[in-house]
Amino acid sequence: MTAPPRIPFPVVDEVARHCLQEEEPETVHIEVHLPGPLDEARLRKAFTEALRRHPRILMREAPGPWYRRRYEWELTEDPDVEVVTFPTPGRDALRDARTRALTQAPPLTASPPVRLEVVAGAHAAEGSEASDAVGAEVGGGRGGVRSPADALAVGSRGTVLFLTINHTALDGPACLRVLATAAELYGGRDNSAAAPPVRSAETPQGPSDMPSNWAPPARVARGTPEPSPGNGLLVTELPLPRRPKGAPYTVNDQLMVTTALTIAHWNREHGARPRPLRITMPVDDRPRDATMPIGNGTRLVEVPFAPEELDPAEMPDLLRRTALRTRALKSLPRPQLGHGAALLTAPWAPVACRAALTRALRRAAAPWTSTTLLSNIGRIPYPLDFGEEAGRAHAVWFSAPARMPRGLTVTTASAAGRLHLALRWSRSLLSHGDGAHLRDLFEHYLHTTEAT
Repeated sequence: MTAPPRIPFPVVDEVARHCLQEEEPETVHIEVHLPGPLDEARLRKAFTEALRRHPRILMREAPGPWYRRRYEWELTEDPDVEVVTFPTPGRDALRDARTRALTQAPPLTASPPVRLEVVAGAHAAEGSEASDAVGAEVGGGRGGVRSPADALAVGSRGTVLFLTINHTALDGPACLRVLATAAELYGGRDNSAAAPPVRSAETPQGPSDMPSNWAPPARVARGTPEPSPGNGLLVTELPLPRRPKGAPYTVNDQLMVTTALTIAHWNREHGARPRPLRITMPVDDRPRDATMPIGNGTRLVEVPFAPEELDPAEMPDLLRRTALRTRALKSLPRPQLGHGAALLTAPWAPVACRAALTRALRRAAAPWTSTTLLSNIGRIPYPLDFGEEAGRAHAVWFSAPARMPRGLTVTTASAAGRLHLALRWSRSLLSHGDGAHLRDLFEHYLHTTEAT
């Protein structure tokens, strides 16, 4: 019998593998709302075939001795486990699925490291309203939604798809590509990616006016921590921010400014001394068609803000300055996690030794870790159309891991002309009430970016 092919862990995968924690699993959660029902057998068949059409997702961690110098992925022809599950419908089905997405990572030892849960006929909790800002918070260790606004009411025929991804192996955009293939196979309709927006050709200026990165950046001020470990999650739907035609900044720049102003406001309220902010921004240059490389394909850049720059009264200048910085940073060639990570993951010693060193360096570098992460998926490029009965996705949320020392991540996407915001936090830093207040601040400052 021929042994399955193996590939070494890329840099991002290996660093994540070194730093795994049971208390706060490194999961990415994707939540897709459809107006109609899905057939179980057809969906299982379509998703399994989609996995085969993107074979890089069919992988598991290969076993090896402690003294091996690399982790390796072992590629499989078929899934090791049943990937698609249909939890029992019920009042708490949405809450429970979100809880599992934050607390239970698909194992790396079974192919593929992704799970698709299909919640049929989901209902909002009693007392919730489908308004512009309907939120849900999911507990970490204890789980459970403690807000009366649980989620958007899906209705008796609606369906919510929950994709849970082990972030050591994969990222959200890659798995969304696989889901789009499954939608096309299920519904028989074209789910090709829309053409990306056309940007005016500009030569970005150098980042000479950026604040220095030598000083440790601000941390998100501690709110009212919860006694149990894990992550909390709040999802909200908001109007897309408007901007003047021909504006020199993008919606992504508006979201970056909104995030910076939100955290600066939060820190002032909690008595934190003003410090420069640094916001990590993933950049994804992969194509969105069927040739998209599957895995962890984004590179990370850090957008800095000096305390004196974060003045809402100077919004036009702040937006223009942010746009110059984001364009300059995106244009610079840079390894995914920087040059130091490439050295750490070189096979100069057994992985067990390098894992211990990586964890020690990560703890030592904690004060220099960026303030937060803003991951803007942008407009969902695929229709996610599952055919006549199930329909097309009308809401899509993503959330990224929120381990300390950042303790807070902001993830945004737009679908059906609306902005879908997910705030995810470490429960050792913030509580549900803190998350709800941050959401309100974010909504306020997003609106101020339109006043130009």
